[in-house]
Amino acid sequence: MRLQNQVAIITGGANGIGYAAVERFAEEGARVILADYDEETGAGAANHLIEQGYEVTFLQVDVVNRESVQQLVEQTLKTYGGIDILVNNAGITKDAMLAKMEPADFQRVLDVNLTGVFNCTQIVLPHLIEKGKGKIINTSSVSGVYGNVGQTNYAASKAAVIGMTKSWAKELGRKGINVNAVAPGFTRTSMVEKMPAKIIEQMTSVVALQRLAVPKDIANAYLFLASSESDYVHGHVLHVDGGIQM
Repeated sequence: MRLQNQVAIITGGANGIGYAAVERFAEEGARVILADYDEETGAGAANHLIEQGYEVTFLQVDVVNRESVQQLVEQTLKTYGGIDILVNNAGITKDAMLAKMEPADFQRVLDVNLTGVFNCTQIVLPHLIEKGKGKIINTSSVSGVYGNVGQTNYAASKAAVIGMTKSWAKELGRKGINVNAVAPGFTRTSMVEKMPAKIIEQMTSVVALQRLAVPKDIANAYLFLASSESDYVHGHVLHVDGGIQM
């Protein structure tokens, strides 16, 4: 058990990559807070894992709202008595070409994908500092590394997450806290599965391994960075993209 009795908060845990991470962490002995804005889906996902014997608790959170995040942290401490791992996985897309992107959609993506990561980390941080150790894992994207057509807002938010990750690594390493990021490539989530077959084929064609990731591929990277196996990995952006060529 690589995470035996570790307490992990995973935001955006109700489906896709987030759900796969909750499941993998629980399989490895973690006590997991499945945090998500979608109460119905999140509660159902948590109950499904609880029925399998895993220690998972659903807590509703709006990562943009600092009061909501504070309540998430307080309830986690009340339920499990501590926090060891934070996975900032929650994120949204509102894609459009630059000429047609609505300012409100640009701002909303930055609010969730960037400010949400800041809020969760800053509010969890005092508890990790008090413990003298911890793992912070931020979700970036290949779009944040290479850019992507129609994703001005998303790419900007994910590039900024990389900048925050590297800055926090410089600040927090001396406090015993590892900070890293994962940059997933194209992944077969429910959103991708709804795309036309031609688009999925085009996405696959730029991947050296000639397949899209499945959520578990990304969850395994989170697991590595959360475990003791990565104790000397710090300030790193782990690309999990199948050798993408954008």
